[in-house]
Amino acid sequence: MTIPTRHPMQVFVPALAALCMAQFATAQTAVGGPSANIAARSATASDETPQLGVVDWLKRMHGAARRHSYVGTFVVTVAAGNLSSARIWHACEGDLQIERVDVLSGPPRTTFRRNEQVLTFLPDQRVVKSEKRENLDLFPNLLGAPDSAVADFYTVKVVGKGRVAGFDTDVIQLMPRDNLRFGYRVWTEKNSGLLTKLQTVDSDGRVVEQSAFSELQLDAPVKVQALAQLMGNTAGYRMEKSQIERTTPQAEGWMLKSPVPGFKSTSCYRRAMGAASSAERTLQWTFTDGLATVSLFLEPYDAKRDAREGLMALGATYTLTRRLADPSGDWWLTAVGEVPPRTLDAFAQSLARVPR
Repeated sequence: MTIPTRHPMQVFVPALAALCMAQFATAQTAVGGPSANIAARSATASDETPQLGVVDWLKRMHGAARRHSYVGTFVVTVAAGNLSSARIWHACEGDLQIERVDVLSGPPRTTFRRNEQVLTFLPDQRVVKSEKRENLDLFPNLLGAPDSAVADFYTVKVVGKGRVAGFDTDVIQLMPRDNLRFGYRVWTEKNSGLLTKLQTVDSDGRVVEQSAFSELQLDAPVKVQALAQLMGNTAGYRMEKSQIERTTPQAEGWMLKSPVPGFKSTSCYRRAMGAASSAERTLQWTFTDGLATVSLFLEPYDAKRDAREGLMALGATYTLTRRLADPSGDWWLTAVGEVPPRTLDAFAQSLARVPR
């Protein structure tokens, strides 16, 4: 099965761009009202860290990414020592958000995102992959205004102050109320509220993944039109459009016997399976708790193709694979998320076929 690749920055860029992969959701609500007051209060009392609740902190980060253009280099590291970096240009104009991300390590790749439209340029293959993403797996994973239910599963604590890429920052900790999600230590630029550094922390307090700007130009003169022109320059590339079809879990015969606390279904698609015929599709069912995302990929089991059941980890992202028995034919589940393994197991245990 071909699973859409999680961009190394999708957990971070998301928050930074508050759009994009990402789950590596473009916000539809303009910032105003209480959110604007929060930003103004921060600017007029820059020597004090705002005393806000979980939802208001997320609104502040969300609004900052929608109001400010920036250019920077950010680096992602994981506990195992793996490192990746990228250069990002982000511009905004009203409700339009556009960005370019150049991967600086590994095979060359440039990704453009214009609201929900994403183009990924692969120079070595002379291919451009086009898709529309509603959920880009970004942190915070806001699909609009933050859901007040987030506060039922996370608490917030002001840690203090810091500096990231030369900017003074407020440092807070988002702590889970249960063992089904990770905690986060967050650095936000003091005046704007832009997220500049993020650590994902496990239940033992260990940092399992860190993303941070090593260099940042805030309110940089990045023009929407210039990025749009670069995004549209596909001459010499072969365009490959993602074959996805919106559906519902019920229509595909799937359900959860019991919900996983805090996680709400956000989308469900049928995706083409690699080079297989268009008749063969993988079902992708995505959930979020407002910060973390979990995606369930389901396809008919194939003993010749599917590997052994198991669990893999890369930083804060875990992947669980499992064979699901069914009288009419077994299924292969691949569950992926920035959550502890027990959360993926809870989804796997609850997943069931709809009685017919």
